[in-house]
Amino acid sequence: MKTRTRWSAAPGILRGLRKDPLSSDHALWNSWEKGVKPNQVFGALTHSKQRAAVQKGCQFFTTYFLRYSGFAFLISALLALAAPTVSAQSSTLPKKPTPPHIVRPAPKPVIAPDLAERFAKFKPIHIAFDSSTLTDKEQKMVAKLVDAAGLLDCIYWRQSDPDGLKLYLSLADSKKPQDQMLREYLKINGGRYDLIDDNKPFVGTAPAPPGRGFFPWDLTRAEFDSYVSAHPDQKAALYGPQTIVLRPLIENGPPPANANELEAMPYHTAFREFLVPAARDLRQAAELSDDPAFVKFLQLRAHALLTDNYWDSDIAWLDLKNPKFDIIFAPYETYLDGLLGVKTSYGASVMIRNDAESKKLEMFQKYVPQLQESLPLAAADLPSKRGKQSPMEVVDAIYRSGDLLHGYQAVADNLPNDPRIHEQKGSKKIFWKNFLDARVNFIILPIAQRLMPEDQAKRVTGEGLLDFIILHEISHGLGPAYARTAAGKTDIREAIGPQYSALEEAKADITGMMCVKWLVDHGAIPKEKLNDIYASFLGETFRTIRFGIAEAHGQGAMMEFSYLTEQGAIRRDPSTGLYSADFDRMPGAIASLAKELLEQEATGDRARTESWFKKYAVMPSELSAALAKGSDIPVDVDPDFDFHPPLR
Repeated sequence: MKTRTRWSAAPGILRGLRKDPLSSDHALWNSWEKGVKPNQVFGALTHSKQRAAVQKGCQFFTTYFLRYSGFAFLISALLALAAPTVSAQSSTLPKKPTPPHIVRPAPKPVIAPDLAERFAKFKPIHIAFDSSTLTDKEQKMVAKLVDAAGLLDCIYWRQSDPDGLKLYLSLADSKKPQDQMLREYLKINGGRYDLIDDNKPFVGTAPAPPGRGFFPWDLTRAEFDSYVSAHPDQKAALYGPQTIVLRPLIENGPPPANANELEAMPYHTAFREFLVPAARDLRQAAELSDDPAFVKFLQLRAHALLTDNYWDSDIAWLDLKNPKFDIIFAPYETYLDGLLGVKTSYGASVMIRNDAESKKLEMFQKYVPQLQESLPLAAADLPSKRGKQSPMEVVDAIYRSGDLLHGYQAVADNLPNDPRIHEQKGSKKIFWKNFLDARVNFIILPIAQRLMPEDQAKRVTGEGLLDFIILHEISHGLGPAYARTAAGKTDIREAIGPQYSALEEAKADITGMMCVKWLVDHGAIPKEKLNDIYASFLGETFRTIRFGIAEAHGQGAMMEFSYLTEQGAIRRDPSTGLYSADFDRMPGAIASLAKELLEQEATGDRARTESWFKKYAVMPSELSAALAKGSDIPVDVDPDFDFHPPLR
């Protein structure tokens, strides 16, 4: 025991690594305990500081072991020789009664009493994988991609809720219906915190830490800012989108002098045990592909997993030309990070292209540069989109993991999020047809029929919704690439902070609807479709708010709804409690809100954004009561795939 304590306490040794046995860092320690030689542990660490510490620990261990192992052997031998005598003497003495060994069961976690009602809000859907048109080689490639995606799910759980993962795994063999329901609800949320109930716990009573698994769970924003101010040389690493922030490990005894220090560890080090085999899977999948461009991308993405440098592979991903197979496979989104709003979580989707539907998007692609130039911002804040790539694909997802599996089920995405890529190359828009169809049929149409008057509910259509979603995703790539602050050109995420995700989703919603009107005015979308798109936008807004206003999309939608209601563009009939869009007022209200949100991003004014959302992202009691009338309508879908890679 002392050997382990000394090893852990050596200066810099495993500094800040978690004691959580599910973490990849602890697995490094376990590998040493299980017989892996110290030099192998040393080889797994990439930081020079860590390597020096491990060397020092190895020297101590060798000295300690050689000095005392001989003495320990002598004592053991003497005890062994004395054992028969002691045994013989013991047999002549009366035995004292031994109290029974008391095994106290672990305390059961407190489970929300209305778990069944919460669980019923999600519609189970089966996402089938049709392999009938694929060759044997293609099927093997898909299997490799799914295996790799499953490994990213192992990482996501550790980023979201490590203790939730322990509970999820512990319930795997239970046949009790309550346990099975709890396990599935843990999967839906990616942890113990309910996304549709403002991230309140449905297991236990402790609130979700704002920094989740990216930071020490008790770290506050004030403490973090104070530390960064005192250690400006560490700011870049601590703010890095692909680093976790750690404190020194304290095994026992009084806290060391450096107990309040923070250290950044790169993802490729922290999650090495999952990223190494994931990279291997991608390389093996590349060997099975007949598409040279896809082969190149997979090889570059495998390298990126082990370096945290995604630039080359992101460029290669944008260069793919109508690929039959595609994947999203990276830490892209920042929704989980409620402390800084900059740490990215891993997500993956394995996809097969829908050619017929993809060709319908070509019309939108050619207008992207003009849409950028039409926005109500100074030219300096609108980097040109001329000559930039904006590939668009309609696909079917055959498997998802990480932030694309847990929580909000996305029907579209615009990636990568790196503003440098947007500025120099462009971005790709992905639309998941199988998930969009499920959302429209099971959620949006029923809720529109419940909350909107009949004449407007009839205008809510899958086609109108798709037009809005296409422009939403295009608009993620429109507007400023960076914020202009007193410190100069700054990443908008860093400038705005935790409120960024909701701001960006709202910006994409409202700018997208502004672009709809521009396309109608320029003859690209038939004028008679405009009101259908407005009505479909309102129907989608109800769906998004129902998912919970603690979640970024829901918070953004709530803010939009409040502002548009204030401007008279959305009206409530007090006699029926139903909501309708005022088609005449919609264009002006949307344009004024788009200008406000675009300016918030362009200036990076955190206080302005926080004040704006504090004012408008509030659920009115009338809307809450109206949404409650649709409690029998699902909030979202809960996908079940034909693939089930192991989670550990």
